[in-house]
This record gives sequence, C-alpha cells and structure tokens, in this order.
Amino acid sequence: MTGWNDAAPPPARRIGPGGWFRVVLRGSAMALVTFGGLALHLLLRLAERPVFGLRRPVTARLTRAVCRADLAILGLSRATSGQPMAGHGAIVANHASWLDIFALNACDLVYFVAKAEVRGWAGIGWLARATGTVFINRDPREAAAQKALFEARLDAGHRLLFFPEGTSTDGLRVLPFKTTLFAAFFTPHLRETCAIQPVTVIYTAPKGEHRAFYGWWGEMDFAGHLLRMLAAPRHGAVEVVFHPPLPVAGFADRKALARAAEDAVRGAMPWSDS
Repeated sequence: MTGWNDAAPPPARRIGPGGWFRVVLRGSAMALVTFGGLALHLLLRLAERPVFGLRRPVTARLTRAVCRADLAILGLSRATSGQPMAGHGAIVANHASWLDIFALNACDLVYFVAKAEVRGWAGIGWLARATGTVFINRDPREAAAQKALFEARLDAGHRLLFFPEGTSTDGLRVLPFKTTLFAAFFTPHLRETCAIQPVTVIYTAPKGEHRAFYGWWGEMDFAGHLLRMLAAPRHGAVEVVFHPPLPVAGFADRKALARAAEDAVRGAMPWSDS
C-alpha cells in the first residue's frame, strides 16, 4: 500500500540568477556564523570543561545564539508559546527536517539525542559532537549503558531532546511515537525526579509555496533541500509550542508516557494528515 512518505516532494522551482545570489549570500553568512561560532565554542570549551565538567553554562548559550542568528539570516521568522520547563528531564518533539535543530536550539538550551550514524556525517557530525549531542545505538543489548549515559547527562543539568517518531516527515503530520527511549526514564533514579516536556514544531510555508515546503523526508537529499532553503525569495515561519511537562512518576510505563506526549504534540498541530 502506498503511504504518505511515498509521495513525491513538492515540485522544486528552478533556481535562477537571483536564487543563486541568495544561495551565495545566505550560505556564506550562515557558514561564517556557524563555523565561526564552532571555533569559538571549541576555544571556550577548553576553559569550561576543566571547571564545569559535563555542564556547559557558557557554550550552550553560544549554540543558542548561533542558531538564532542562522534563522535570521535565512529569513525564517520564529515564535514560541508556552514555557520551557525549568526542572529535571527531557524534551520530545515532532520532526519535520534538519531545520528543527536550529528552531529548537534557538528556543531553549537543549542537547539532542541522535543515532550513532550521525557522528560520521560530514560537517553535521562534527557540529553535533562539539555541541554535546548524545549518540546512541538502537541495540537492546546497549540499553543499560544508554540509561547510565542519560542519567549522567541529566544529573549534569542537561535537557535532552529526542524525536520519538524516529524519522523526519513532511511537517504536516505527527507519526506514532516509538517508545524505546522513554524506557530510560523509568529507572528508579530518574522516575521520581524527571519529567518529559512535549513540544510541537509548526512550520508555515511562504506564500504561494506548497504547505510541505519545509518537510524533508523519504529520498530527499540534504544538499538539494539546503539549496532550496537558501534560494527561496522569501520564507515563512516556525512556531515552537512548549506543552506542560509530564512527570514520569505519573505514568505506569513507557507506553503510557509516550502516548500522552504524542497526544500533546499532535493536539497543537493546526492541521494533521496523520
């Protein structure tokens, strides 16, 4: 049976001279901000790590500033509603594209959880490692080590962020949440102290563009999607909605917690084809 993710992506517009000018202008500015910020980040981390260990009171704020600047350069307006939680725990969000990383980092001090393969991706893997991403293997035999890693990072005051759908989408739906990573929060040490905060990321396409303009799914390649974002004559908006945190202790098991988080994320979507 054909599913939504088998559908062809929105037709790509031909990039004309004006588009290539925007690619060069925006791309150069974003590269300067991103990799200049990375160089400064690495220098600051040399002083920060011996004093604060896993905690990153300075470099996490630098990451947030860089992501805000990159969104401004791209021309994607940003809005938030609700409040990031102040307590101990993690964040879960729907996943539309690589732009989510900029949008979510721009709104809160978070550390992403990513599959181990991302560590080896050109450019992206380097940035992910430098900014404190937690890399995991989706292997049940490593569950104990994974839980210990989560505990160490949460005890250091980090708010971990993961995408329970397990893949990116067209941005028009919320897929069923996979429950595997939720299990890590049911250890005795974490269950009584942690909460999970659901977050909905909502993209509004530029006027005249397909409503799935920002989605990145299926066989779409990163380079092509990036070029389309850089070349666009105008951009739309992204809204990040923070929902009330869900205390882990209030749920019987990971499936109940994942279902409640999924319902909260889906409930804020202005449309949903899920």
